[in-house]
Amino acid sequence: MKHILIVEDDTTFAVMLQTWLSKKGFRITAVSGVGAARRTLQDEPVDLTLCDLRLPDGEGIDLLEWLNARRQAVPVIVMTSYAAIPSAVQAMKLGAKDYVAKPVNPEDLLQKINEALGAAATAANPAKPVEKQSGSGGTEETSFLEGQSEAARQLYSYVKLVAPTNMSVLINGASGTGKEYVAKRIHQLSKRADKPFVAIDCGAIPKELAASEFFGHKKGSFTGAIEDKVGAFVEADGGTIFLDEIGNLSYDVQIQLLRVLQERRVKPIGVTADIKVDVRLIAATNEDLKAAIASGSFREDLYHRINEFTIYMPRLCERGEDILLFANFFLDQANRELEKPVPGFRPDAMEQISRYPWPGNLREMRNTVMRAALLAQGGPIGVEHLGLDLGADRQTRVLHDPDSERAKIVAALQRCSGNKSKAAEMLGIDRKTLYNKLKLYRIE
Repeated sequence: MKHILIVEDDTTFAVMLQTWLSKKGFRITAVSGVGAARRTLQDEPVDLTLCDLRLPDGEGIDLLEWLNARRQAVPVIVMTSYAAIPSAVQAMKLGAKDYVAKPVNPEDLLQKINEALGAAATAANPAKPVEKQSGSGGTEETSFLEGQSEAARQLYSYVKLVAPTNMSVLINGASGTGKEYVAKRIHQLSKRADKPFVAIDCGAIPKELAASEFFGHKKGSFTGAIEDKVGAFVEADGGTIFLDEIGNLSYDVQIQLLRVLQERRVKPIGVTADIKVDVRLIAATNEDLKAAIASGSFREDLYHRINEFTIYMPRLCERGEDILLFANFFLDQANRELEKPVPGFRPDAMEQISRYPWPGNLREMRNTVMRAALLAQGGPIGVEHLGLDLGADRQTRVLHDPDSERAKIVAALQRCSGNKSKAAEMLGIDRKTLYNKLKLYRIE
């Protein structure tokens, strides 16, 4: 039974947490201050600490610093009703595994607890790392920050809603927004989590090799087939297959893919017998597939097969309060990868990071922070290290891609629960413009 230490001076809230987590199978110790927490951590083994940031005899950050000084590897999740980004950033830079704002969503907290305990178990047993399969057969780092913004909360509420089902999911969003991470998160929260997750970049597969990549082939079945190949669908049997940029598939391959999804059978090239497969499909695109259907480049029947549930990815510029959190998250990654002791960002750099529209989204931010960490040479990052376009600090307009304008409007309305005023504000347009566009695109 895992032992959780709750450090919380709000007695009512502490009792509620203690009762709820006890019912979930944890052993709980609750204290109301930093001093009592230190004594507990000295006297008995603790698997995880839930700690408020504001306490009568100090701050949660004091406890983190004390744990670091003792080199005591206890995962800490900090909680606070003071939703201040600097406090969250400082806590995570000191080693906190996660940060939750009050009022705490119990299921979200339980997920974070299980993730922190799982990461701690992996760190304690490095001989058995947790790996996720990629399309190339390699492994990929799964560490990621989901964020605290309303857009992030809405996104991951949809993820948790659809994950336990077997519905096909279409993830629609701009490049660099984290579509593959969301696909992996759906897989991790599904009933197929212990089975393979296989990712295929449809835009990187030559047309003539697509059938072989998807369905496999027998040695000698075509020139260059020097050995048998297991296709991605067979490799993912029982699990999840993720088809990134599915709009890039040729029409012929779309027909073959539709057959597989309908019949749940594949036929490798050069083989006469079908192979039965059980896979869940998650697809992603940054294109307007409805426009592709209208132009004849994408099959409408395939679209309906892959689109049982749609998730729209918010752009980074739509996730205001998450922007600095992601910047610091990527800086921590850069420090580990580059083995640099960069302490953080100067105020001028933080201001520019907050204003910049990030057209390349999370991918652009990660690359920018990595480069800046290298240029800073161990000192704090300033604007001179970021290399961002100073003319890009104008108000961000989300609707700059006419081809996907309708999808963005629908996504904004979904995130705002149909509130048109909030949706217009999120999109960077006035209400009258939004109403005109609703009429233009016949959006009810």
